[in-house]
Amino acid sequence: MSETRELIIIGGGPAGYTAALYAARANLQPLVIEGFNWGGQLMVTSDVENYPGYPDGVMGPEMMAEFRRQAERFGAEFVTDDVTRVDFSERPFGVFVDGEEHRAKSVIVATGATARWLGLDSEDRLKGRGVSACATCDGAFFKDKHIYVVGGGDSAFEEALFLTRFGYKVSLVHRRDEFRASQIMVDRARANDKIEFVTPFAVDEVLGEQSISGLVLRNTETDETREVEAGALFVAIGHDPNTALFVDQLDHDENGYLVTHAHSTATNVPGVFAAGDVQDHVYRQAVTAAGSGCMAALDAERFLAELEGHEGTALIAPRPEAETAEV
Repeated sequence: MSETRELIIIGGGPAGYTAALYAARANLQPLVIEGFNWGGQLMVTSDVENYPGYPDGVMGPEMMAEFRRQAERFGAEFVTDDVTRVDFSERPFGVFVDGEEHRAKSVIVATGATARWLGLDSEDRLKGRGVSACATCDGAFFKDKHIYVVGGGDSAFEEALFLTRFGYKVSLVHRRDEFRASQIMVDRARANDKIEFVTPFAVDEVLGEQSISGLVLRNTETDETREVEAGALFVAIGHDPNTALFVDQLDHDENGYLVTHAHSTATNVPGVFAAGDVQDHVYRQAVTAAGSGCMAALDAERFLAELEGHEGTALIAPRPEAETAEV
């Protein structure tokens, strides 16, 4: 077992690296166990044009490497391995990487979420080349294209409606004639002239070499297939939070997302905080993940200062006078 640290951060995406940056600059010397797949979903994102500070856009992997390098510059340490077990039953908390145990007075969980995919080899090959799971991130790249969206829930309908701002036509593909989406979302989509419904069909293959050129659609009732031209494919069949290691010890909702206190990143275990997509199933953006990573680091710093009995030294210590200050 190694020495007890002030803070361990689990996860290496925008939330984890931002938390590491803030914690390192507060002299907490955080250990970041970033995982083999560090960088999160941005590692499979080509051009990022909606993150502030990159007016010409940036490649997702390049941006994550810069996040990591900035945190490292201020003293964050990194372990590029996956956490295999945690023990939040007592402090200092235990975080295990295979047989190696790390201990810390506080922990930030920033393991993110993973988009569900169709599981096609052709889909995997063309991710970032016309295949995406985030309309907000990538929709603007496909102006005046025929865009396809796969899914039948509210998320799929939200994506389809959003994408009508860019594509000249949006086709919503679903394997059944009935949708899981709320009726109001279905009604909005039906009222939009740009949206067509392709049911009951599934996507069997994504066509194209360097970029998407079309799809092979299969009728789920007759098994007949047909090829269609496509300028983009957005897969909107849900996300899964990466919380399997934590759900036995931390409060979570029915979908597995960690639950934090209002206006805070604190979980039900004092000293354990959650940031980014692991607790956010609404926005799921790099910039919001980074913002909550900042919040988690500040919350952890305040918690540690309170443990030592001098909360006033924390960068964002409680200031009761602010509640009564005149605006």
